Amino acid sequence: MAWVYLLIAGAMEIVWAVALKLSNGFTRPLPVTIVIVAGLLSLFFLALAARHIPIGTAYAVWTGIGAAGVALVGMLWFHESRDFWRLLCIGLIVAGVIGLRLASPESNGR
Repeated sequence: MAWVYLLIAGAMEIVWAVALKLSNGFTRPLPVTIVIVAGLLSLFFLALAARHIPIGTAYAVWTGIGAAGVALVGMLWFHESRDFWRLLCIGLIVAGVIGLRLASPESNGR
């Protein structure tokens, strides 16, 4: 269940970051509210995940999900660059997240 919590935390990380862009410098109330709520939920679920996943792994996966997710949303919704190097680097982040999951003590029965 800890990994599910971590995925939820990562998803909320993406939500608050996108809402931050949509808030136009904290001038639009609805996106600002979403930033606050999603940010708190992200930290809450990260804390739940960190009960059972080493904090270094949990934090790296959380930030990786957020970084890759926000970059992909930026490309899809905000028409940010989709060049080869950017996509390669996002792929490396995703590979790192998968590697951390596969190498975690929880997935190896330790």
